[in-house]
Amino acid sequence: MKPVALALFLAAVAAVAAADGFRVDLIHRDSPRSPLYDPSTTAFDRVRAAARRSALRPSRVARAGLAASGDTPIEAPVLPDSAEYLMEVELGTPKFKVIGIVDTGSDLIWANCKPCTACYEQTPPLFDPKDSSTYRDLACDSRPCQELPVSGCSKNSTCRYEYTYGDRSQVLGNLASETFTFTTTGSDTIAIPKINFGCSHQSSGTFSNSTGGLVGLGAGQLSLVSQLGSSIDSKFSYCLVPLSQTSATSKIVFGDGSGPSGSDVLTTPLDIQESFYYLTLNGISVGNTNISATSPAASGSPNIIIDSGTTLNILSPDVVDQLAKAVKDLVDVPIANGPDLSSFVECFDVSGSRDYKFPDITYNFEGAPLKLAPSNTFIEVAQDVVCLAVSSSPDVQIFGNVAQQNLHVEYDLGANQLSFAHVDCTDF
Repeated sequence: MKPVALALFLAAVAAVAAADGFRVDLIHRDSPRSPLYDPSTTAFDRVRAAARRSALRPSRVARAGLAASGDTPIEAPVLPDSAEYLMEVELGTPKFKVIGIVDTGSDLIWANCKPCTACYEQTPPLFDPKDSSTYRDLACDSRPCQELPVSGCSKNSTCRYEYTYGDRSQVLGNLASETFTFTTTGSDTIAIPKINFGCSHQSSGTFSNSTGGLVGLGAGQLSLVSQLGSSIDSKFSYCLVPLSQTSATSKIVFGDGSGPSGSDVLTTPLDIQESFYYLTLNGISVGNTNISATSPAASGSPNIIIDSGTTLNILSPDVVDQLAKAVKDLVDVPIANGPDLSSFVECFDVSGSRDYKFPDITYNFEGAPLKLAPSNTFIEVAQDVVCLAVSSSPDVQIFGNVAQQNLHVEYDLGANQLSFAHVDCTDF
């Protein structure tokens, strides 16, 4: 077979495989599989650290919205070291392994590349584009270059990018295309050609030296999901295992291979704004208490982001106050206080009782009353201290990853809808 024909054949095989769905591991940053794993910390230390990262997220998202409106300098919403999940990908031909941050709230895919003239100190080796036969720089007048929030043109007419993050971390380099290879469940591989990504030659800020890039799963044109597009039927889904299940691994599925099914599947409209995935939360129910999550003027409007990169649920102060009161009225245990609990709105001291019971909480999304068990809405943050897995922000509301544990969550970007189904994600 001629080289051109072979390349077209491989691309067609990849597209078919993607459409049928391919499944990849999502590695939680605190998993023993993660390069960020710190064995000297306790499970409680890791939960409290995740809560502190959640507290940083709303201001970054709000600033991104202002940037998109032209009111502030353009910044990406994610704080580089705040993401909760990682993904292993292989770049180029021959393949070169990169472990990148995964984020449903940002778009650009990038990796540190040689020569890295002013990069943060990265422990893993750097990708060298000169070693890959499938690497191609993109031109300044290419459509992907025009999708960048900030771009420029080098002397040889190749596209340059600059991404600035919310804490002033930066990546700069060449926008390029490359073959991305994913290891799927069962150790098979799938190679996707001509994925556009940033080959960073400068990077600085709060990036971890154990990771070498970022995989954007947002809704913008440069994200991995958008680039796969019709080859995955514009669908992806994931299933997040509980944080306590350190021997199991969360999964992400690209394509229509195994969407939620059964009579208990809930579907709600999905609205895309500035690369974020928004849902409409009409209210929250706790026992006999119903809390409105919208003002009369905004009733029925998208008002909460679903985000795998935030641990806690972030709600408006008024909703949080009502939710905390409703929970306290139903939970007959003392309130817990302490400096380590400042990231939480309400905590409980359960040391004096083994018979305590926390209520189910229902998040009433448009057309989808999602009933969550206590394991999705409360977390143990210290010995005998259990906190409501919620934080408060006046800037933005976020439906985080603790609430999404043991849910199969599917994003259908073609139909603009999101589906939930309760499953055991350790068996997904």
